[in-house]
Amino acid sequence: MRLWDNDLKGNIPTSFANLTKLSELYLFGNQFTGGDTVLANLTSLSIIDLSLNYFKSSISADLSGLHNLERFSVYNNSFSGPFPLSLLMIPSLVHIDLSQNHFEGPIDFRNTFSLSRLRVLYVGFNNLDGLIPESISKLVNLEYLDVSHNNFGGQVPRSISKVVNLTSVDLSYNKLEGQVPDFVWRSSKLDYVDLSYNSFNCFAKSVEVIDGASLTMLNLGSNSVDGPFPKWICKVKDLYALDLSNNHFNGSIPQCLKYSTYFHTLNLRNNSLSGVLPDLFIKDSQLRSLDVSSNNLVGKLPKSLINCERIEFLNVKGNKIMDTFPFWLGSLPYLKVLMLGSNAFYGPVYNPSAYLGFPSIRIIDISNNNFVGSLPQDYFANWLEMSLVWSGSDIPQFKYMGNVNFSTYDSIDLVYKGVETDFDRIFEGFSAIDFSGNRFSGHIPGSIGLLRELRLLNLSGNAFTGNIPPSLANITNLETLDLSRNNLCEIPISLGKMSFLSNINFSYNHLEGLIPQSTQFATQSCSSFLGNIGLYGFVEICGESHHVPVPTTSKEPEEPLSESEDQLLNWIAAAIAFGPGMFCGFVIGHIFTSYKHKWFIAR
Repeated sequence: MRLWDNDLKGNIPTSFANLTKLSELYLFGNQFTGGDTVLANLTSLSIIDLSLNYFKSSISADLSGLHNLERFSVYNNSFSGPFPLSLLMIPSLVHIDLSQNHFEGPIDFRNTFSLSRLRVLYVGFNNLDGLIPESISKLVNLEYLDVSHNNFGGQVPRSISKVVNLTSVDLSYNKLEGQVPDFVWRSSKLDYVDLSYNSFNCFAKSVEVIDGASLTMLNLGSNSVDGPFPKWICKVKDLYALDLSNNHFNGSIPQCLKYSTYFHTLNLRNNSLSGVLPDLFIKDSQLRSLDVSSNNLVGKLPKSLINCERIEFLNVKGNKIMDTFPFWLGSLPYLKVLMLGSNAFYGPVYNPSAYLGFPSIRIIDISNNNFVGSLPQDYFANWLEMSLVWSGSDIPQFKYMGNVNFSTYDSIDLVYKGVETDFDRIFEGFSAIDFSGNRFSGHIPGSIGLLRELRLLNLSGNAFTGNIPPSLANITNLETLDLSRNNLCEIPISLGKMSFLSNINFSYNHLEGLIPQSTQFATQSCSSFLGNIGLYGFVEICGESHHVPVPTTSKEPEEPLSESEDQLLNWIAAAIAFGPGMFCGFVIGHIFTSYKHKWFIAR
């Protein structure tokens, strides 16, 4: 019986109890709330799928009489009560999925049928607690185990190593502690292991990786493991994704990682690693994402990064790297995110003899370094990805940056709306520039107005001079704009038309003239304009006490763009159109009218 994805409500009809010859029951994707007790009478069933409904009861019926049942799936409901142990008495059962419910209490496999055929057990996203029982060893044919997002505590039982057919194990988001279980490196079939967000604190004193270890994904992120970087990882030759972030690892990153040629994702963020970032990256490297941020790394960026032609995400923020701006990374065709902030980089970020490149860049953070110099007016002209305007059909299938196959997502720290914020996931369409806390001078390049998809712009804490470029008004989706602590002179009235602009900081400049009288400016904090004695029009923002009288001399209405700036932008737009092709030229001229996205998932 296939009744999935309808609008059926209420209880499963009691008359279903008469369908004693029924072999398959698919009721997923409806709005049923009860009536599951009739299932115990349907002894011919091989498949039961009640997923994606609104069941609220406990599974109190004795299901052990369903001798033909092979698949039982009730994920994404509101079932509560204890784990239904009667399921484990069914010798034919191959697949159990109880995830995303409210089951609670301990779980025990002692009464499991001795010749269990169970291959899949998913109980993630519940309220189960206690220890993972030693009796898990009775599930001898188990291949896929997911107990994530529960409240299991204590140590992982050694008996789990007897479940020799395991290929995928997810124990993340629990309260497990002690030694990292040794089945991780002693299995020839294990492919995927996620132990993140627990309290594991050490490895075994002696780790012997077996020949033929097939591990491709290991996530130990957000635990309390300390000690030197585990060099045994170099012996796992097929490792595709490694996450050791948010632990207490120290010492240097081993050179032997160079021989792990299949690395796609390497995340060592927020540890105490020291020394230099070694030359790990051989020709034809498969690396897509490298995050070594928030460590104590020194030296220079390794030039071997140029071999990572597929890299999309590079984060070295929050170290002590001392180097010049890496113009040579600009040739990497897929690099979307470049995070160099809070290091000791120095010198100019513009070299007339070096092509700036970065054709795919969407997020760049070079804040809090020692970069200097001025930027030419066409500085941002080649950053085409920030110029492209997405329509609904263009939005990527997988909307967050990362590896969806392994559920590993890129994450960054950014000053967002004035607050240092750590974001777990980044929307593919988000664009941001943070050049704050350096010593840039001269005028803000007018070509910034070409970046129509920009959502965050932070140029604060520099020495920019002149007027704020009116071309900023072209970035109609800009949400946060920080130009504070510079030497800027005038606010263009046209900025008042930026309807998405929700956070503005123009404080401590040399601004003069009228503050744009628009909703976006009127809703800002008074502190956004402090330190500009020549500004007026404060009444709606700060009240009468901060009001500066309007000058009696007349003021010419401001043009949206000066003639020279207008010519510059026209010239740059024409160059973009004919350089990468007519498509980009048309897209840049298109006005994007979509809704405001939720760009991040914040911790």
